[in-house]
Amino acid sequence: MNHRFLAALSCYGLLGLAAAVTLNRLPRDLVWLLLAAMAVKTWIALKRSA
Repeated sequence: MNHRFLAALSCYGLLGLAAAVTLNRLPRDLVWLLLAAMAVKTWIALKRSA
């Protein structure tokens, strides 16, 4: 695994955790959806570069 990939996923996880603690239901769900899309995009970029 690439260190940059792991760092990106860790950041997405921390942002998701922060959203879970601080936001209400709808904004939290939107943030989680955005973070999930970014994680998938990051994973696809990793697979294309390999």
